[in-house]
Amino acid sequence: MDFKQCVDDLAARSRHASQHALTEEATKTSVVLPLIKALGFDPFNLEEVVPEFIADVGIKKGEKIDFALKIGGKPAILVEAKPISMTLGSAQYSQLFRYFSTVEARLAILTNGREVWFFSDIDEKNKMDKKPFFVFDLQNYDDRQVAELERFQKEGFDIDAILEAASNLKYVKAAAVELSRQLANPDDDFVRFFGKHIYEGSLTKSALEILRPAIQAALDDIVRNRIQERLNVTFGKDAPQIEGADKKAAEAPSGNEVQTTNDEMQAFMIIRAIGSKVAGVNRITMRDALSYCSIFMDDNNRKPVCRLYFNAKNSKSIGIFAPQPEKTETKVQIEDLSDIFKFSDQIEATVKSYL
Repeated sequence: MDFKQCVDDLAARSRHASQHALTEEATKTSVVLPLIKALGFDPFNLEEVVPEFIADVGIKKGEKIDFALKIGGKPAILVEAKPISMTLGSAQYSQLFRYFSTVEARLAILTNGREVWFFSDIDEKNKMDKKPFFVFDLQNYDDRQVAELERFQKEGFDIDAILEAASNLKYVKAAAVELSRQLANPDDDFVRFFGKHIYEGSLTKSALEILRPAIQAALDDIVRNRIQERLNVTFGKDAPQIEGADKKAAEAPSGNEVQTTNDEMQAFMIIRAIGSKVAGVNRITMRDALSYCSIFMDDNNRKPVCRLYFNAKNSKSIGIFAPQPEKTETKVQIEDLSDIFKFSDQIEATVKSYL
């Protein structure tokens, strides 16, 4: 079984545990131990996996970590598990934080059987960072994230390479959050930074207000162009053109008339491009409504693929349907339309189930 298949098996275990695992021990047995095994460690070999690993913390003696994963006889990764019913947060983090500085391991995992949080000491050596550098959701992941998870396997384990990648992941994530925020509402400093390169006069308050919508429009164009490039790769010369949706979206609605927005049309094109890998492009269809926009297979409401919830003022969400026969909807919030590509595997699987 290759690593991707191992992760898919873990995903199935995690979904099952969400319904049936009521305790921390049940979560460990059903998901955490299989996760440790998927990373290449033998859960039954005490020279590799030490349960209830003792870490003396200050005046507290005999404090225990759920698992210590050893390489070459030395702890390499600490693992702290919580029940799958528990939301991970600062309380669970603080417990692991106390352990980290007393053990020579440079990596720590906090997991509830669904989310797997990876920590290190990027900011200050021997002191665990306050935020994970990588979070893997066992019920919602893409191929890129699987490739990142594969770095933590015992075979070929390279702590220096992992920490370098961890640093990159941390700052890329932070940069993405900041760029998304600026894309939605560029602040004065952001507008001023670009303005000094494109505006010849003094960057007064009124000048910034003139430049702000222009810079925001430019950012929107960049996003549209990147999406169009991906569509062009998928469809070649037959790629649908996003620009054609602008006129339709610009038409003003009257009363409670349904309006298909530019963002909805772009999202539809992305989902259509993803679905076209397993089905004919024209089989992925869209129907708009007042409260959400539905995307079906064969324009059949018994074959739902996604729903777009784009009508809220300050947030966008996408509902992704599981393959038939379940066809259950999982609703997730997205920051940017390009986030839809993160759910390519789920979308492809659903489309394929209708073939």
